Amino acid sequence: QLQLVESGGGLVQAGGSLRLSCAASGRTFSSYAMGWFRQAPGKEREFVATINSVGRGTMYADSVKGRFTISRDNAKNTLYLQMNSLKPEDTAVYYCAARNSALMNFKSTGYDYWGQGTQVTVSS
Repeated sequence: QLQLVESGGGLVQAGGSLRLSCAASGRTFSSYAMGWFRQAPGKEREFVATINSVGRGTMYADSVKGRFTISRDNAKNTLYLQMNSLKPEDTAVYYCAARNSALMNFKSTGYDYWGQGTQVTVSS
């Protein structure tokens, strides 16, 4: 079983930045492709970004492309999401997820493990 714990969320003004972290434990982190998803109140969970197991491939939702950067440090068993130029529409609970594959995936159904989420609120 792989455990995932997110941190780094908070309240920020529009145009500001936050960096989310996701600490993994319990299994070999470097074997898993990882993803970030988010869910705003009253909306379905949506894809944000994904990265392959070795960190050489990434994919982003159009809504965050150019503003967010996903990365990972396999030596530290940690996934990151650097969020710049934040907008009020980025307000959501952000979840990290892991899948039993080295390959990226933008579909939430393709993931096997989930963290508990961290709240990001962007004020206008």
